[in-house]
Amino acid sequence: MKNTRIVISAHGGPDVLQLIDEEMPPPRSGEVRVRILATGVAFADILMRYGLYPGTPPLPFSPGYDVVGDVDAIGEGVSDFAIGDRIAALTQWGGYAQYIIVRPEQLTRVPAELDPAEAVSLVLNYVTAYQMLHRVAEVKSGQRILVHGGAGGVGTAALQLGRLAGLEMYATASRGKHDLITALGARPIDYRTDDFVARVMQMTGNQGVDAVLDAVGGTNWWRSYKTLKPGGAHAGGILVGYGISAALRDGKPSKLIGAASFGLLGLLSLLPDGKRAVWYNIASWKRKRQEWFREDLGALFALLAEKKISPEISERLPLREAARAHQLLENARVTGKIVLLCQE
Repeated sequence: MKNTRIVISAHGGPDVLQLIDEEMPPPRSGEVRVRILATGVAFADILMRYGLYPGTPPLPFSPGYDVVGDVDAIGEGVSDFAIGDRIAALTQWGGYAQYIIVRPEQLTRVPAELDPAEAVSLVLNYVTAYQMLHRVAEVKSGQRILVHGGAGGVGTAALQLGRLAGLEMYATASRGKHDLITALGARPIDYRTDDFVARVMQMTGNQGVDAVLDAVGGTNWWRSYKTLKPGGAHAGGILVGYGISAALRDGKPSKLIGAASFGLLGLLSLLPDGKRAVWYNIASWKRKRQEWFREDLGALFALLAEKKISPEISERLPLREAARAHQLLENARVTGKIVLLCQE
Protein backbone atom coordinates (compact mmCIF):
# COMPACT_ATOMS: atom_id res chain seq x y z
CA MET A 1 0.00 0.00 0.00
CA LYS A 2 1.08 3.60 -0.61
CA ASN A 3 1.71 6.22 2.05
CA THR A 4 1.68 9.93 1.22
CA ARG A 5 3.69 12.10 3.59
CA ILE A 6 5.41 15.45 3.90
CA VAL A 7 9.17 15.45 4.50
CA ILE A 8 11.67 18.13 5.45
CA SER A 9 14.20 17.71 2.64
CA ALA A 10 16.67 20.35 3.89
CA HIS A 11 16.83 23.00 6.59
CA GLY A 12 15.23 26.25 5.51
CA GLY A 13 11.94 27.96 4.75
CA PRO A 14 8.53 26.37 4.05
CA ASP A 15 9.61 25.47 0.50
CA VAL A 16 11.78 22.65 1.86
CA LEU A 17 8.60 20.70 2.73
CA GLN A 18 8.08 18.10 0.01
CA LEU A 19 5.18 15.72 -0.69
CA ILE A 20 6.27 12.15 -1.41
CA ASP A 21 4.61 8.77 -1.98
CA GLU A 22 6.20 5.56 -0.81
CA GLU A 23 5.37 1.99 0.09
CA MET A 24 3.97 1.53 3.58
CA PRO A 25 5.16 -1.67 5.27
CA PRO A 26 3.01 -3.72 7.63
CA PRO A 27 3.71 -3.35 11.37
CA ARG A 28 6.32 -5.63 12.85
CA SER A 29 5.98 -7.56 16.08
CA GLY A 30 4.96 -5.24 18.91
CA GLU A 31 3.92 -2.40 16.55
CA VAL A 32 0.67 -0.78 15.46
CA ARG A 33 -0.06 0.92 12.15
CA VAL A 34 -2.32 3.98 12.39
CA ARG A 35 -4.34 5.57 9.59
CA ILE A 36 -3.91 9.24 10.51
CA LEU A 37 -7.01 11.41 10.31
CA ALA A 38 -5.58 14.65 11.72
CA THR A 39 -2.21 15.99 12.78
CA GLY A 40 -1.41 19.32 14.38
CA VAL A 41 0.99 21.98 13.16
CA ALA A 42 3.22 23.18 16.01
CA PHE A 43 5.92 25.82 16.32
CA ALA A 44 8.23 22.93 17.17
CA ASP A 45 7.73 21.72 13.57
CA ILE A 46 9.01 25.06 12.31
CA LEU A 47 12.05 24.87 14.58
CA MET A 48 12.68 21.36 13.23
CA ARG A 49 12.53 22.73 9.70
CA TYR A 50 15.24 25.25 10.53
CA GLY A 51 17.39 22.68 12.33
CA LEU A 52 16.84 24.32 15.73
CA TYR A 53 14.98 21.50 17.49
CA PRO A 54 17.18 19.00 19.35
CA GLY A 55 16.98 15.26 18.86
CA THR A 56 15.29 15.19 15.46
CA PRO A 57 16.01 12.34 13.01
CA PRO A 58 18.45 12.85 10.14
CA LEU A 59 17.11 14.46 6.97
CA PRO A 60 14.80 13.78 5.25
CA PHE A 61 12.09 13.15 7.85
CA SER A 62 8.45 14.01 8.44
CA PRO A 63 7.48 16.52 11.14
CA GLY A 64 4.22 16.15 13.03
CA TYR A 65 4.13 16.21 16.83
CA ASP A 66 0.61 14.88 17.48
CA VAL A 67 -1.84 12.63 15.66
CA VAL A 68 -5.35 11.23 15.93
CA GLY A 69 -6.37 8.32 13.77
CA ASP A 70 -7.63 4.74 13.60
CA VAL A 71 -5.70 1.54 14.18
CA ASP A 72 -5.22 0.10 10.70
CA ALA A 73 -3.07 -2.99 11.31
CA ILE A 74 -1.59 -4.78 14.32
CA GLY A 75 1.71 -6.58 14.63
CA GLU A 76 2.22 -9.87 16.39
CA GLY A 77 2.02 -9.72 20.16
CA VAL A 78 -0.17 -6.61 20.40
CA SER A 79 -3.30 -7.29 22.43
CA ASP A 80 -4.30 -3.91 23.89
CA PHE A 81 -5.75 -2.49 20.66
CA ALA A 82 -7.94 -3.72 17.83
CA ILE A 83 -8.29 -2.67 14.21
CA GLY A 84 -10.63 0.31 14.02
CA ASP A 85 -9.86 1.71 17.47
CA ARG A 86 -9.69 5.52 17.50
CA ILE A 87 -6.42 6.60 19.13
CA ALA A 88 -4.18 9.59 19.79
CA ALA A 89 -0.40 9.71 20.02
CA LEU A 90 2.29 12.24 20.84
CA THR A 91 4.70 11.28 18.09
CA GLN A 92 7.10 14.31 18.13
CA TRP A 93 7.71 13.70 14.42
CA GLY A 94 6.22 11.57 11.66
CA GLY A 95 2.66 12.91 11.89
CA TYR A 96 2.55 14.68 8.50
CA ALA A 97 1.50 11.47 6.78
CA GLN A 98 -1.45 9.27 5.94
CA TYR A 99 -0.05 6.36 7.96
CA ILE A 100 2.42 5.92 10.79
CA ILE A 101 3.77 2.91 12.67
CA VAL A 102 4.07 3.32 16.45
CA ARG A 103 4.46 1.27 19.60
CA PRO A 104 1.19 0.54 21.45
CA GLU A 105 2.46 2.20 24.63
CA GLN A 106 2.41 5.52 22.74
CA LEU A 107 -1.34 5.30 22.18
CA THR A 108 -4.25 6.77 24.15
CA ARG A 109 -7.84 5.89 23.31
CA VAL A 110 -10.04 8.67 21.93
CA PRO A 111 -13.83 8.70 22.40
CA ALA A 112 -15.24 7.86 18.97
CA GLU A 113 -17.76 10.72 19.04
CA LEU A 114 -15.07 13.43 19.17
CA ASP A 115 -14.11 15.40 16.08
CA PRO A 116 -10.56 14.28 15.12
CA ALA A 117 -9.40 17.87 14.51
CA GLU A 118 -10.60 18.97 17.94
CA ALA A 119 -9.24 15.82 19.59
CA VAL A 120 -5.76 16.28 18.11
CA SER A 121 -5.73 19.84 19.45
CA LEU A 122 -5.66 18.39 22.96
CA VAL A 123 -2.74 15.99 22.53
CA LEU A 124 0.07 18.58 22.46
CA ASN A 125 -1.46 21.99 23.17
CA TYR A 126 -3.95 21.26 25.92
CA VAL A 127 -1.82 18.68 27.71
CA THR A 128 1.05 21.19 27.67
CA ALA A 129 -1.18 23.90 29.12
CA TYR A 130 -2.80 21.56 31.65
CA GLN A 131 0.48 20.19 32.95
CA MET A 132 2.14 23.59 33.19
CA LEU A 133 -0.81 24.93 35.18
CA HIS A 134 -1.60 21.94 37.37
CA ARG A 135 1.51 19.73 37.49
CA VAL A 136 4.25 22.39 37.43
CA ALA A 137 2.80 25.67 38.75
CA GLU A 138 0.11 23.90 40.82
CA VAL A 139 -2.22 26.90 40.50
CA LYS A 140 -5.13 27.43 42.87
CA SER A 141 -8.44 29.20 42.35
CA GLY A 142 -8.08 32.96 42.70
CA GLN A 143 -4.41 33.05 41.72
CA ARG A 144 -3.10 35.19 38.88
CA ILE A 145 -1.36 34.04 35.69
CA LEU A 146 0.24 35.75 32.70
CA VAL A 147 0.13 33.86 29.41
CA HIS A 148 2.32 34.98 26.53
CA GLY A 149 0.93 34.31 23.07
CA GLY A 150 -2.56 34.09 24.52
CA ALA A 151 -4.16 33.69 21.08
CA GLY A 152 -1.96 30.75 20.06
CA GLY A 153 -2.56 27.04 20.36
CA VAL A 154 -1.17 26.59 23.88
CA GLY A 155 -2.24 30.11 24.88
CA THR A 156 -5.94 29.62 24.10
CA ALA A 157 -5.80 26.22 25.81
CA ALA A 158 -4.24 27.75 28.93
CA LEU A 159 -6.86 30.49 29.08
CA GLN A 160 -9.76 28.04 28.74
CA LEU A 161 -8.30 25.78 31.41
CA GLY A 162 -7.40 28.75 33.60
CA ARG A 163 -10.97 29.99 33.48
CA LEU A 164 -12.20 26.55 34.54
CA ALA A 165 -9.73 26.69 37.44
CA GLY A 166 -11.01 30.09 38.59
CA LEU A 167 -7.82 32.02 37.81
CA GLU A 168 -7.36 35.75 37.25
CA MET A 169 -5.70 35.91 33.85
CA TYR A 170 -3.62 38.31 31.74
CA ALA A 171 -2.42 37.53 28.24
CA THR A 172 -0.20 39.15 25.62
CA ALA A 173 -1.35 39.25 22.00
CA SER A 174 -1.39 41.61 19.03
CA ARG A 175 -4.18 44.20 19.01
CA GLY A 176 -6.28 42.36 16.45
CA LYS A 177 -6.55 39.33 18.75
CA HIS A 178 -7.67 41.17 21.89
CA ASP A 179 -11.36 40.38 21.41
CA LEU A 180 -10.51 36.67 21.49
CA ILE A 181 -8.40 37.11 24.63
CA THR A 182 -11.27 38.94 26.33
CA ALA A 183 -13.78 36.28 25.24
CA LEU A 184 -11.54 33.65 26.85
CA GLY A 185 -11.72 35.47 30.17
CA ALA A 186 -8.36 37.26 30.27
CA ARG A 187 -7.25 40.89 30.21
CA PRO A 188 -5.29 41.53 26.99
CA ILE A 189 -1.92 43.28 26.74
CA ASP A 190 -0.54 44.44 23.38
CA TYR A 191 3.01 43.08 23.34
CA ARG A 192 3.91 45.35 20.40
CA THR A 193 3.05 48.68 22.03
CA ASP A 194 2.79 48.05 25.78
CA ASP A 195 5.45 47.35 28.37
CA PHE A 196 3.87 44.15 29.64
CA VAL A 197 5.84 44.28 32.90
CA ALA A 198 4.49 47.73 33.74
CA ARG A 199 0.96 46.79 32.64
CA VAL A 200 0.88 43.62 34.76
CA MET A 201 2.17 45.38 37.82
CA GLN A 202 -0.33 48.20 37.32
CA MET A 203 -3.29 45.83 36.91
CA THR A 204 -2.29 43.72 39.93
CA GLY A 205 -1.63 46.67 42.24
CA ASN A 206 2.13 45.90 42.13
CA GLN A 207 1.49 42.45 43.57
CA GLY A 208 2.54 40.52 40.47
CA VAL A 209 1.33 37.16 39.22
CA ASP A 210 1.64 33.65 40.60
CA ALA A 211 2.71 32.06 37.31
CA VAL A 212 3.90 33.05 33.84
CA LEU A 213 3.73 30.72 30.85
CA ASP A 214 6.37 31.92 28.36
CA ALA A 215 7.32 30.30 25.05
CA VAL A 216 9.23 33.36 23.80
CA GLY A 217 12.56 32.92 25.58
CA GLY A 218 15.49 35.29 25.30
CA THR A 219 15.24 38.50 27.33
CA ASN A 220 11.47 37.98 27.53
CA TRP A 221 12.10 35.41 30.27
CA TRP A 222 13.85 38.04 32.40
CA ARG A 223 10.98 40.48 31.89
CA SER A 224 8.43 37.76 32.70
CA TYR A 225 10.37 36.93 35.85
CA LYS A 226 9.97 40.56 36.99
CA THR A 227 6.15 40.22 36.89
CA LEU A 228 6.17 37.35 39.41
CA LYS A 229 4.86 37.72 42.93
CA PRO A 230 7.88 38.06 45.23
CA GLY A 231 8.82 35.41 47.74
CA GLY A 232 8.77 35.83 51.48
CA ALA A 233 6.83 33.98 54.13
CA HIS A 234 5.15 32.15 51.25
CA ALA A 235 6.72 30.92 48.02
CA GLY A 236 6.88 33.46 45.22
CA GLY A 237 5.66 33.06 41.69
CA ILE A 238 6.94 30.64 39.04
CA LEU A 239 8.12 31.27 35.49
CA VAL A 240 7.50 28.27 33.22
CA GLY A 241 9.48 28.47 29.98
CA TYR A 242 8.31 26.02 27.34
CA GLY A 243 9.55 27.36 24.01
CA ILE A 244 12.05 29.76 22.45
CA SER A 245 10.32 31.49 19.56
CA ALA A 246 12.85 34.34 19.98
CA ALA A 247 15.38 32.03 18.30
CA LEU A 248 13.55 32.69 15.03
CA ARG A 249 13.03 36.21 13.74
CA ASP A 250 11.99 37.14 10.18
CA GLY A 251 12.87 33.69 8.92
CA LYS A 252 16.38 33.83 10.36
CA PRO A 253 17.23 31.13 12.92
CA SER A 254 19.68 31.76 15.75
CA LYS A 255 21.14 28.90 17.78
CA LEU A 256 22.93 31.51 19.91
CA ILE A 257 19.65 32.95 21.21
CA GLY A 258 18.47 29.45 22.08
CA ALA A 259 21.62 28.67 24.05
CA ALA A 260 21.60 32.08 25.77
CA SER A 261 17.95 31.60 26.75
CA PHE A 262 18.68 28.38 28.61
CA GLY A 263 21.63 30.04 30.29
CA LEU A 264 19.39 32.86 31.47
CA LEU A 265 16.74 30.44 32.73
CA GLY A 266 19.41 28.60 34.68
CA LEU A 267 20.59 31.83 36.29
CA LEU A 268 17.04 32.85 37.19
CA SER A 269 16.49 29.49 38.86
CA LEU A 270 19.43 30.21 41.18
CA LEU A 271 18.29 33.62 42.44
CA PRO A 272 17.58 33.49 46.21
CA ASP A 273 14.37 35.55 46.06
CA GLY A 274 11.70 32.92 46.61
CA LYS A 275 10.68 32.91 42.95
CA ARG A 276 11.16 29.95 40.65
CA ALA A 277 12.11 29.53 36.98
CA VAL A 278 11.74 26.13 35.29
CA TRP A 279 11.76 24.56 31.84
CA TYR A 280 8.86 22.40 30.67
CA ASN A 281 8.93 20.02 27.69
CA ILE A 282 5.98 17.72 27.13
CA ALA A 283 8.03 14.92 25.56
CA SER A 284 10.43 14.83 28.51
CA TRP A 285 7.56 14.82 30.97
CA LYS A 286 5.84 12.05 29.05
CA ARG A 287 8.96 9.87 29.18
CA LYS A 288 9.28 10.39 32.94
CA ARG A 289 5.60 10.08 33.84
CA GLN A 290 3.75 8.22 31.08
CA GLU A 291 0.80 7.64 33.41
CA TRP A 292 0.38 11.40 33.94
CA PHE A 293 0.19 12.00 30.18
CA ARG A 294 -2.55 9.42 29.68
CA GLU A 295 -4.40 10.56 32.80
CA ASP A 296 -4.28 14.22 31.79
CA LEU A 297 -5.20 13.58 28.15
CA GLY A 298 -8.07 11.36 29.25
CA ALA A 299 -9.35 14.12 31.55
CA LEU A 300 -9.15 16.61 28.69
CA PHE A 301 -11.04 14.29 26.33
CA ALA A 302 -13.78 14.15 28.98
CA LEU A 303 -13.88 17.96 29.19
CA LEU A 304 -14.15 18.14 25.40
CA ALA A 305 -16.97 15.58 25.33
CA GLU A 306 -18.77 17.60 28.01
CA LYS A 307 -18.21 20.78 25.94
CA LYS A 308 -16.41 22.45 28.85
CA ILE A 309 -13.50 23.25 26.51
CA SER A 310 -13.60 24.12 22.83
CA PRO A 311 -10.33 24.14 20.88
CA GLU A 312 -9.77 27.25 18.79
CA ILE A 313 -8.96 25.87 15.33
CA SER A 314 -7.60 28.51 12.98
CA GLU A 315 -7.44 26.38 9.83
CA ARG A 316 -8.22 22.84 8.71
CA LEU A 317 -5.97 22.25 5.72
CA PRO A 318 -5.29 19.18 3.59
CA LEU A 319 -1.96 17.48 4.16
CA ARG A 320 -0.59 18.72 0.84
CA GLU A 321 -0.88 22.33 2.11
CA ALA A 322 1.61 21.84 4.93
CA ALA A 323 3.89 24.57 3.54
CA ARG A 324 1.03 27.07 3.65
CA ALA A 325 0.29 26.01 7.23
CA HIS A 326 3.92 26.73 8.17
CA GLN A 327 3.80 30.15 6.50
CA LEU A 328 0.66 31.09 8.43
CA LEU A 329 2.05 29.97 11.78
CA GLU A 330 5.49 31.45 11.26
CA ASN A 331 3.99 34.83 10.31
CA ALA A 332 1.64 34.86 13.35
CA ARG A 333 -1.48 34.75 11.19
CA VAL A 334 -3.06 32.13 13.39
CA THR A 335 -5.42 32.09 16.34
CA GLY A 336 -5.43 28.75 18.09
CA LYS A 337 -4.21 25.71 16.17
CA ILE A 338 -3.76 24.69 12.56
CA VAL A 339 -4.75 21.10 11.82
CA LEU A 340 -3.76 19.09 8.75
CA LEU A 341 -6.37 16.59 7.54
CA CYS A 342 -4.44 13.59 6.29
CA GLN A 343 -7.09 11.60 4.40
CA GLU A 344 -8.49 13.23 1.25
